[in-house]
Parts: sequence; C-alpha cells; structure tokens
Amino acid sequence: MQGLRDHFLMAMPHLEDENFAGSLTYICDHDDNGTLGLKLNQPMELTLEALFEQLEIDASECTSLDTPVLNGGPVHRERGFILHSGSPEHWDSSIRTGENRALTTSMDILQAIAAGEGPEQFLVCLGCVGWEPEQLAQEIKDNTWLTVEASDEVLFRTPAPARLETAAGHLGVDLSLLSREAGHG
Repeated sequence: MQGLRDHFLMAMPHLEDENFAGSLTYICDHDDNGTLGLKLNQPMELTLEALFEQLEIDASECTSLDTPVLNGGPVHRERGFILHSGSPEHWDSSIRTGENRALTTSMDILQAIAAGEGPEQFLVCLGCVGWEPEQLAQEIKDNTWLTVEASDEVLFRTPAPARLETAAGHLGVDLSLLSREAGHG
C-alpha cells in the first residue's frame, strides 16, 4: 500500500460514515507511520475573506476573497491546511505532496495569499483526515475506497461539488453504478 501519496481516495457509494460519505480525499502523506489527507469536495460557508477577517490579516490585495474554505476533515478542525502548487521550500511549515504540489500549515502562506503574493493555485482547508498504519490499506481491501492518481484539473480547476465525479471520470467510472462487493478473493 505504499505509494498512495498524491492520489485521490473516492468514497464508494455504500460508505455511510457521516464524515466521509460522498467525499473525495487527497492523500498528502502516506508511509509506515500512517496516512494524512484532506477532503476536497465539501465547501464550508466560510470564505477566505471571513477567514482573513477572523485572523486579522489585511487582505486588500487578495483576488480570491469569495473562495470558500473547505471542510478538510474531522481531525484538527481548528487548524488550517493549505494545499497548493509550487515548492514547499518557500514556506515555514510545508511538505511536498506531489511533483509540483505541497501542503503548508504555517501562517506565512495565508499572509502571502492575502497580499496577492501566494501560490498560483491553492485550496484552504480547516481540518484533515488521518489513518493509523495499515488502517487505510484494510479499508481499501474492504472496498470502502477507490483510488486514482491526483490531477491539477480536479484539484484546482474543478468546482468543489464536482470533484468526486470528475476524479471518478479519470478512471472511466460512474460511482453510482458500482457494487458494494469487492472484486478480489
């Protein structure tokens, strides 16, 4: 199960957990210590403008004030996670998630976005999701998730409510037609 970093997890239609039903999750980190991800298709009523106001950050140069903040998951709901294009080396607390993608949790990136100097493409999430070692592997074996390599098209150019369907389309799959039964023995 190594190698899920920079992949999407698509919730199978029968997944009824209120935190994950109908969700598309991006895997930021996956190793022997566990898995960290962000749900990407559940916008909150909170916008970047309101977030910047709450944090008392001057956003007079920001051109994305009406962008919704995403519900990234039920873990660390008070923390911001910014998934963005570009290199992690530009920000204080950042890890590489893909060839040209990074996850940053430090305030300097929010200040840069507010000043119109942030990464070209970004998503702001509150909260994240996590799995213990081997937990996600078992859930995939149990036919809870479908996986596909992540793409900038889905991440940054598809509206949040359409991301799950668009990601499934990359596999040629219509999730509404999938069975609850796994196809392995």
